[in-house]
Amino acid sequence: MTLLEGEAGADRVEKLIRRETVLLPFMALLEVHYVTIQEQGEEEANARYAMLQALPTVHLNEVDEPVLLAAANLKAHHHMSLADAIIGAFAERHDAILVHKDPEFEALVGRVRLEALPYKAR
Repeated sequence: MTLLEGEAGADRVEKLIRRETVLLPFMALLEVHYVTIQEQGEEEANARYAMLQALPTVHLNEVDEPVLLAAANLKAHHHMSLADAIIGAFAERHDAILVHKDPEFEALVGRVRLEALPYKAR
């Protein structure tokens, strides 16, 4: 959403996509799609989904048993949404840096490598 909305940190996301191997879990796509439907309608949601699918990223569309069990463990031990638990589990399983704007992920310090982008003002 940071990149799509041109939010603070969009330049960092763009740089990562251009220079690094970026993993894109299906839960991130799902969240972008449903939030966009709610805020801007289905046509825009479908356009954004197509754009994200076209990015030079590695799409993580399947949950194997280690990711399932890691997500269950994260959800059970940390106050976080199921979507964030699955995203965190993918990051842990792939030893990836989880780039985020969600304070919920701070619960994973020491377990998952994190890079926080500027949080939105509430």
